[in-house]
Amino acid sequence: MAPLSCRDLPARLPALPRRATAHAQLSFLRAPAPRRPLITSTASTSAGTLRLPLAATRDEEVVASPVGHLEPHDVAHGHQYRDDVQQEEEEEEDDDDARRRGARKQQEELPARWREIHGRDDWAGLLDPMDPLLRSELIRYGELAQACYDAFDYDPYSRYCGSCKYPRRELFERLGMAGAARGYAVSRYLYATSNFRFPAFFPQSRAGAKIWSQSANWIGYVAVSTDEESARLGRRDVAIAWRGTVTRLEWVSDLMDFLRPVAAEGIPCPDPDVKVLAGFADLYTDRDPTCRFCKYSAREQVLTEVRRLVGRYAARGEEVSITVTGHSLGSALAMLSAYDIAESGANVAAGQAAPVCVYSFAGPRVGNAAFRRRFESELGVKALRVVNVHDNVTRMPGILVNEGAPEAVRRVAERLLRVPWCYSHVGVELALDHKRSPFLKDTLDPACYHDLEAHLHLIDGALSTSSCWRCP
Repeated sequence: MAPLSCRDLPARLPALPRRATAHAQLSFLRAPAPRRPLITSTASTSAGTLRLPLAATRDEEVVASPVGHLEPHDVAHGHQYRDDVQQEEEEEEDDDDARRRGARKQQEELPARWREIHGRDDWAGLLDPMDPLLRSELIRYGELAQACYDAFDYDPYSRYCGSCKYPRRELFERLGMAGAARGYAVSRYLYATSNFRFPAFFPQSRAGAKIWSQSANWIGYVAVSTDEESARLGRRDVAIAWRGTVTRLEWVSDLMDFLRPVAAEGIPCPDPDVKVLAGFADLYTDRDPTCRFCKYSAREQVLTEVRRLVGRYAARGEEVSITVTGHSLGSALAMLSAYDIAESGANVAAGQAAPVCVYSFAGPRVGNAAFRRRFESELGVKALRVVNVHDNVTRMPGILVNEGAPEAVRRVAERLLRVPWCYSHVGVELALDHKRSPFLKDTLDPACYHDLEAHLHLIDGALSTSSCWRCP
């Protein structure tokens, strides 16, 4: 058959059959019997023909307004429901306005109250019930600590496993922390190592010899508040955030729980009785001359940066504060670095000493009773420890001999018996209970008790240490 040309087609194509309407497409599948035609009629159905009411083909009758069939009391009930919904929406708007006004009022109070929030009076009267301004500041610094986890490269197939995933100038922005991105500028990344050696630092990494470092790992950062944020805070704030335990060298450091004099670690201290956990001290003071990231220890890195920043802004006549935060192992390093900053005088410039404060989350004990005395009384460093009462990490080390034991028992154990596990917590404790939260499931997993985000949730919701959950 020869192909047809367009010229061979008739001038007017025959009319195509009209497509059935949506109502006419209704069918009932009764295989294998043939379909029966649908006939619109008001009459009753016969045995041979399926009939639908005529109204089924008319939209205006099918979709009839139910209002005309409502009784008067039903209509009144509908109006009342609409009024109730409108009233609830207005009340929610009023609540939102009240919260915004409260937040603005708190922020206006911060420049005048920052020393109180920073621990000048050891947070007396601020914990039970929890002061709203303290609550917001604890969450803010807790999120700075959480950033250390969120930015850490855990990918075993990455050659940068163990480093930070983002450049320091883009850290907060890449993490989606808009407030921190506007308020702080990261001035230095911190790296740590340990002289305890495994055959390979990251044996789980598939990168092999191409890995970025065989001995270093990214463990935190130093940031300084911007001009806009400094005006809001009432001072220039130097924030130091430390990451918790992730790598196996850090786990080994956690388990090296015997006490060692800080002077033996290169930290200047006039009291030889001041001792800290050996594993924490090693991670803080060890260095690797062959590694470009750990050529200087974490201690040298943080002290150098703090001295630079404090000197720079103190020379401008600004008030400067130093706030150190961390979770778990990061909490221990926060305590140790805050003590070291005050002990070495890194916070002193132009004849003024910047106040040093620690916001600790789920932290273990760090040193002995002499360390606590030097930390609190002699150097005046402030520390607020946020703990979950069900978290066992905060009870270690020093389970048997700690700050709860009588003074005579601790002296005998530490001085006469030379027991190397006599520890003492420092600072003020803010004890919270995750079982009071209506939003957290009760679980037997101890890692959930220790989770940083769970602690921040408890801070946000707990009305006080002894009462129920606050209303949202």
